Amino acid sequence: MPETTSVRRVMVAGAIGTTVEWYDYFIYGTAAAVVFDKLFFPSFDPLIGTLTAFATFGVGFLARPVGAFVFGHYGDKLGRKRMLVLSLLIMGLATAGIGLLPSYGSIGVGAPILLVVLRLFQGFAVGGEWGGATVLIAEHAPPGRRGLYGSVVQIGSPAGLVLASGGFALVQLLPEPQFLAWGWRVPFLISVIMVAIGLYIRMNITESEEFRAVTARQEQAAVPALDLLRHSKRNLLIAIGARFAPDIGFYVCGTFVVSYAATTLHLSSGLILLAVAVAAALEIVAVPLFGALSDRIGRRAVYLGGAAFWVVFGFPYFWLVDTGAGPAVWLAIILAFVLGHGAMWSIGGALYAEMFDTRFRYSGVSLGYQLAAIVGGGPAPLIATALIAWSGGASWPVSGYLVLVGAITFAAVWAAREVRSRTREPEMAGGHR
Repeated sequence: MPETTSVRRVMVAGAIGTTVEWYDYFIYGTAAAVVFDKLFFPSFDPLIGTLTAFATFGVGFLARPVGAFVFGHYGDKLGRKRMLVLSLLIMGLATAGIGLLPSYGSIGVGAPILLVVLRLFQGFAVGGEWGGATVLIAEHAPPGRRGLYGSVVQIGSPAGLVLASGGFALVQLLPEPQFLAWGWRVPFLISVIMVAIGLYIRMNITESEEFRAVTARQEQAAVPALDLLRHSKRNLLIAIGARFAPDIGFYVCGTFVVSYAATTLHLSSGLILLAVAVAAALEIVAVPLFGALSDRIGRRAVYLGGAAFWVVFGFPYFWLVDTGAGPAVWLAIILAFVLGHGAMWSIGGALYAEMFDTRFRYSGVSLGYQLAAIVGGGPAPLIATALIAWSGGASWPVSGYLVLVGAITFAAVWAAREVRSRTREPEMAGGHR
């Protein structure tokens, strides 16, 4: 078992690194909801502009499976650390590039084209980030505490959202001309400092004993993705289904709701961004609690509870939001983040890492997550916006959408086997699970 100081160092590196990566990724989604339609797609009417902005948000998801394959392949062959450093560097450069982009008014159609290209680089980078970070901490963590230790890395997502939503809420306090001219760029450019800190920390971590044992025996898979399909196809399909509810629920309740509240309900987008930031901050507290709970009662039970929440809460969520009353809107967003998303997101890293063999674990975790993202989370804001347009402004189709994805995830996880009690000993001794 690795020394405690080594585990702590890896936990800090994973948490800070994923926070930076997700911050960079989420500020794009927030900007798509509040400003990109005006700066990069100004020739469209407001609804079409929002749809187009969310479409560019979804484009990043197209690159995520590619990033998952590339980073997973080399992460399983060369090591997790190298890929985590590279993913963070690519993400930082792409995000800073977006902050420096001229608008449509300055260079015409070249502006949205460059925006899409940089979004693709963001998607490529995040495609390898989550899998590598969760695998690294799961392989370092003591067997009986992988849920708790793995949840620390998962804090990076809500923490990144807190920073992204909070940052945009602050710059939106500027007068609108200043906000449109330069204020929206500030959250993108600040990421350069955060990336530099994350890179420094990640350069000073070590590979896990488990991975070093596989490389010492020269047992790395020639093509990890092929071994994954040969030996763990069922778990890969379960992993994809398991991501539907947390991913779609997150983007509907954290990204889509900002534009929905502003354009349909005529509420302040700054108020909704603040609610999202507060909800994400509370989720940071809930995540390790769910992680520790999964160490006691099993990953499956906790995850099923989170999926069931979406089935039950899909309609009440929008009933509360549609009142337009501040306390009701805040309650809906907080419950969605803390109970719905938090229960599943908190243990996703431990659950996925324990489902796949070390030789193709990085590939399995990354592809399972990112293949689900391209058909689930990526198009979620676009689908939700289209459903609102189709219904003439009524929210019930989006509620039905949340209920459906909750049921899909519940069925997928129900088909899974409990993996909490798995140990590494057979593999460390030279065998394979």
